[in-house]
Amino acid sequence: MVHFLHPGLSPRTIVPPNAQKDVLGCGVVQEEASPYSLVNICLNVLVANLEKLCSERSDGTLCLPEHWSFPQELADQFVGVMTWQGKLTDRTASIFRGNQMKLKLVNIQKAKISTAAFIKAFCHHKLIELDATAVHTDLSIPDILSGLCSNSWIQQNLRCLLLDSTSIPQDSRLLFFGQLTGLRILSVFSVCFHSEDLANVSQLPRLESLDISNTLVTNISALLTCKDRLRSLTMHYLKCLTMTKPQILAVIRELKCLLHLDISDHRQFKSDLAFHLLQQKDILPNIVSLDISGGSCITDEAVELFIQQRPAMQFVGLLATDAGYSEFFSTTQDLRVAGGANMSQISEALSRYRNRSCFMKEALYRLFTETFSMQVAMPAILKLVAIGMRNHPLDLPVQFTASACTLNLTRQDLARGMPVRLLSEVTCLLFKALKNFPHYQQLQKNCLLSLTNSRILVDVPFDRFDAAKFVMRWLCKHENPKMQTMAVSITSILALQLSPEQTAQLKEELFMAVKELLAIVKQKTTENLDDVTFLFTLKALWNLTDESPAACKHFIENQGLAIFIQVLETFSESTIQRKVLGLLNNIAEVRELSSKLMTEDVVKHVSSLLHSKELEVSYLAAGIIAHLTSDKQPWISHDLQRRALLQDLYTTIQNWPSSSCKMTALVTYRSFKAFFPLLGNVSQPEVQLWALWAMYHVCSKNPSKYCKMLVEEGGLQLLWDIQKHSEADPQAQHVAASLLGDFRMHFMNYQRLPLC
Repeated sequence: MVHFLHPGLSPRTIVPPNAQKDVLGCGVVQEEASPYSLVNICLNVLVANLEKLCSERSDGTLCLPEHWSFPQELADQFVGVMTWQGKLTDRTASIFRGNQMKLKLVNIQKAKISTAAFIKAFCHHKLIELDATAVHTDLSIPDILSGLCSNSWIQQNLRCLLLDSTSIPQDSRLLFFGQLTGLRILSVFSVCFHSEDLANVSQLPRLESLDISNTLVTNISALLTCKDRLRSLTMHYLKCLTMTKPQILAVIRELKCLLHLDISDHRQFKSDLAFHLLQQKDILPNIVSLDISGGSCITDEAVELFIQQRPAMQFVGLLATDAGYSEFFSTTQDLRVAGGANMSQISEALSRYRNRSCFMKEALYRLFTETFSMQVAMPAILKLVAIGMRNHPLDLPVQFTASACTLNLTRQDLARGMPVRLLSEVTCLLFKALKNFPHYQQLQKNCLLSLTNSRILVDVPFDRFDAAKFVMRWLCKHENPKMQTMAVSITSILALQLSPEQTAQLKEELFMAVKELLAIVKQKTTENLDDVTFLFTLKALWNLTDESPAACKHFIENQGLAIFIQVLETFSESTIQRKVLGLLNNIAEVRELSSKLMTEDVVKHVSSLLHSKELEVSYLAAGIIAHLTSDKQPWISHDLQRRALLQDLYTTIQNWPSSSCKMTALVTYRSFKAFFPLLGNVSQPEVQLWALWAMYHVCSKNPSKYCKMLVEEGGLQLLWDIQKHSEADPQAQHVAASLLGDFRMHFMNYQRLPLC
């Protein structure tokens, strides 16, 4: 929900200094780290299910159930949530027709609704504040004014109207604000607003706060009409002014009631208006807040003298100037400074200028240099960076500099001090920037670097499917070795976080990634180099092929078996053997591909590794043999070899320690479904025994995950069948009984009926 300022304060930048403490202090941190409010959750559910909950009118618009009624504050928040999520359209805005909702504070920022929908939905309510910032061109300012003025109550009582960046048709003439006699706050930032419109607005009897920044006003003399009531004037980047400096200052001198004045400008235009203003002694006697950021020829001495002559001042904007660096600005009590001299000033600038890209990029640049060796987590600052990114999605300098600041603020240890929700927001904004600027390499590098953060990659919610596509594409660009290593390591982790369905949807990215990863493995093997990139690459291939027939097929088609045999013949380290055998297990689980493993080289190496002293290696080799031998058909001409493998498998399992042994959690499963054909094969107890040993092992390590999985996938029935089957192997029956008995309570937690 938008927060409207108190009458008399500029809707852009003049929040009293103390009012912004929560933006920079612990308030933001507590909010980001706290659960969403119940109201927020309920409104989000309503918005998500609006189509289901509402009926449809004959014109195709939605209508709330007749008996529904919303309190005013809740109704205002409902509009705000719909607007924030981009769900406010002609079809959905219709729910605000009639009297079921009582609206007062309406936020329709950037909404795409027509004039007719706006009038029908909102103009019969008793509105006192409306934020129509940057609404779609289908709804122009003349149409908004016409709709508002159709309600006599709104004419007299509307207090705040924000129309920033809202369109005006080319053939439109004077904007008629005159009927809105209750208006106190008006903002027309970046609007085709002329001097004639200013003359019209200046006659409003209650006007106290006006923002005419970046408009087409050439002469501000009309402000003299409201000199006795205007308390806040913002005219940032008033580029079309034709008045001389003395003429402008003469008008400002008459505005004796002003508490806030903003005459900031873009630095490159080298405006010296602020310089001349600071020389005046008999001007702005009651000023509390003065913004002269971007002004030229401004010195510490001049600003200090001006403030000392006006002791009530609480804020001064000095970003992109040569001032703000003296001790005076750090030691003067109750004075806030938006500048670039230190972290406090930069924080203030990020907060004040969140809607001005020219100052946002300047503040972000200063922040980047200030945080290059940051040692303390600063969630409030990261939140301000996120706001800047969200407000300027198509501004490349803002997005790029913000991405660099994000890296500084979320380095490994610093990220642990950040709320997960905030990290999620920033990560999603980084990916949005990637989509808006797909060819900007350095921005992509920054995003890739952010994903190397284990806290973000493991704990933070974000679109991992999009992330995987991005990282896999990057992987295939043949970047420098350091970036390649990062891309490979991220791929290895993201691969485990994708569902099998998502992995299948990757298609081209998956094919290219498998091909590139195999090329890396081949190169490293040829060079006899088992470095960190090599290990990450093996892990990435293992994880990518997990329950992914498509990835397994790509592996086979790109000569993966020959490459992996070369790996086994080159390296004898168990860590490498585990990764190779893990991938071969994944292929063995795919029935239509498992026969590809029945080559002399594969069977020879797997049979040998079955007898490894490393339990993890032996276990994985046993898994491959179990899957390969479970189907008799491919072994018709090699039955003796198959029988020898099965006997070797059975003997090896008998020599293993208990299935609850301390084998590390290197072996994890997404599903037990690949085990079920093995469990049902009573005629092959060797195969059955391996599957039972594996299931008992993982259940003992993580019962909450695997006992639930076993129940939900229907595996308990198979265990009961083994236990009762008259021809089942006694050893297999013993393990099945142990599974059912030792984890009985866990199983009962996940099923309604008691265990037999």
